[in-house]
Amino acid sequence: MPASVFDDKATLPDDKMLAGALGKSNRLWLQIKKHLKAEYGELIEEWKFYGQKSGWILKTLRKKRNLFFFIPLKGSFQVSFVFGEKAVAAVEKSDLPKELIIELKNARKYAEGRGLRIDVRNSADVEHIKKLVEIKVNN
Repeated sequence: MPASVFDDKATLPDDKMLAGALGKSNRLWLQIKKHLKAEYGELIEEWKFYGQKSGWILKTLRKKRNLFFFIPLKGSFQVSFVFGEKAVAAVEKSDLPKELIIELKNARKYAEGRGLRIDVRNSADVEHIKKLVEIKVNN
């Protein structure tokens, strides 16, 4: 994972810090959060410091199930998923862009599944995140 913009272990990020770091892309993150709350109810968000190399990353869960990791960068952000085989098959059958499907299919397989990381830069990326969360929840 690329380093989060928040790399000071002693400083837990808050909404104000996040909005400042994300800049204009904060509106995209807020769109994702609003959609997820409307579709799935309250989600659990946990800031985790995974080490100096990765910094603070927001883990998002539904009940006890990990949905994705949110990686704040300067002026943008990434969303990282891990999909099991059933979810990978659902992604392959979806109408998501072929590049994303190929990236997921070619990702190294670990015990917990295959990883997919998306740079979120526009509303099309937001729609992809929504679809991937839907697949994750249903598989």
